[in-house]
Amino acid sequence: MIYLKKLLLLFIVLGLKLTVCAQVKLPALVGNNMVLQQNSKVNLWGWASPNEKIRLQLGWQNVPVEITANADGTWKTTVDTPAGSEKQYEITIEASNKIVLKNILIGEVWICSGQSNMYFPVGKEDGTWKTGVKNYEEEVQNANFPAIRLFTVQTKASQKPLEDVTGNWAECSPSTIKTFSAVAYFFGRDLYQNLKVPIGLISTSWGGTKAEAWTSQAVLEQNTDFLPILEQDAKNEKLFQEKLENYYADLAKERLASNGDVSKLKKPKKEENKTSYVLYNAMLHPVTNYTMKGVIWYQGESNAEKAFLYRSLFPAMVKSWRSEWNQGDFPFYYVQIAPHKGQNPDIREAQLIASKLIPNSGMVVTTDVGNATNIHPIDKQTVGYRLALIAKAKTYGENKVVFSGPTYNHMEIKKKQIKLFFDDVQNGFKKSNETLKEFEIAGSDKVFYPATAKIEGKTIVVSSEKVKEPVAVRFAWKAVPEPNLFNAENLPASPFRTDDWESKLNDNQSK
Repeated sequence: MIYLKKLLLLFIVLGLKLTVCAQVKLPALVGNNMVLQQNSKVNLWGWASPNEKIRLQLGWQNVPVEITANADGTWKTTVDTPAGSEKQYEITIEASNKIVLKNILIGEVWICSGQSNMYFPVGKEDGTWKTGVKNYEEEVQNANFPAIRLFTVQTKASQKPLEDVTGNWAECSPSTIKTFSAVAYFFGRDLYQNLKVPIGLISTSWGGTKAEAWTSQAVLEQNTDFLPILEQDAKNEKLFQEKLENYYADLAKERLASNGDVSKLKKPKKEENKTSYVLYNAMLHPVTNYTMKGVIWYQGESNAEKAFLYRSLFPAMVKSWRSEWNQGDFPFYYVQIAPHKGQNPDIREAQLIASKLIPNSGMVVTTDVGNATNIHPIDKQTVGYRLALIAKAKTYGENKVVFSGPTYNHMEIKKKQIKLFFDDVQNGFKKSNETLKEFEIAGSDKVFYPATAKIEGKTIVVSSEKVKEPVAVRFAWKAVPEPNLFNAENLPASPFRTDDWESKLNDNQSK
């Protein structure tokens, strides 16, 4: 009798477990308050029992969608979405259980990624950030935009690709915006006010991270130029393990000693986000099922010492993202890093070069909103506004919008002068009584001298009495430049150089 009771109890427990396993489950991104990309075929996905029948009722259409889970318990379907509006929808998903998703909007979805200047929140967070953005108290108070939806991917690293992230969708409000990405918010707010449709912003970023951490292992392993990155990772891991072994050995010695004092011993900590591909695995790969419009990106500070390699690494990262999302060459707009004493001009040049190598891309210049001593400048409003300018012009068809400052095109040597030609000066340069700053000129000896620069129509003529036969010009070519060259729309010119002479930085990277 006791045996039969135990057996019955076992069947009940197993039955409960099977019931739990059978329940349809959804990833964090597919949830209440989400925004789905308008006028698109969007992905919905999740998990269930193998071969389980699943029925989806979409609030914007009458006919339900019926699918069957795969043999491994995964399921995925593509559904059509209507034009964006602030009408709230529900989605009902039924299998052995029932899930009802509420307060869903249709609009524009953007991925917002990078390192700390993308992560930088709108509001001040005591203990984490010393300050919020410029006028943060006012910005937080005015952040009442329920049609802007926010999703922050929780920071995590993984050696293997994951299938889900941690986070949830929230309406934009003074309470939710405090800890959300400032650049992403100001970008999204500008789009919302301009497009008049809901905006979904997915922030997946982590401070101090390198581009290789956001790049897949396969991409890094398949390119010989990137193998030294993986080799250095292996060396760093070996060094960490040695420190960890020494720590435990010292800990054992101290505890065996009669008066052992272990308080002075410090266990080495591993910076998980510094290793190649671990953020791609944990914070990017699980997001790539989510149908979106494009990406904004703010990163580069941590790759400054390897700026020459960044010229190829960054485009390779973007290419791999586009391959995994399988949405073609979707818009990829990014920020050229701001002036700071710890940076160098080579990384800005690498980012400028990338704008020519990456199809359907755009770059925001920030030489006028940086801070020489603060790598986290607080004027994130300007950055978000300029990213939105690019999106409005290149993604949303506002052809009359000028979205870029002057960009160097080519030069002509005219005796003792060099004439510089630029793109993105349709309406000329900004008129000012100030003398143009940050121009340098050199002859064949490669010695640069401060130059006199004058605006002549849509060109700039550069010269110096110390250089009789000029061959090259550099503009804002330093860690902390203070240039004042803008086009008529008050957008700054990108730093540039007309030469390709090797720098000490490039020499070090080639070793």
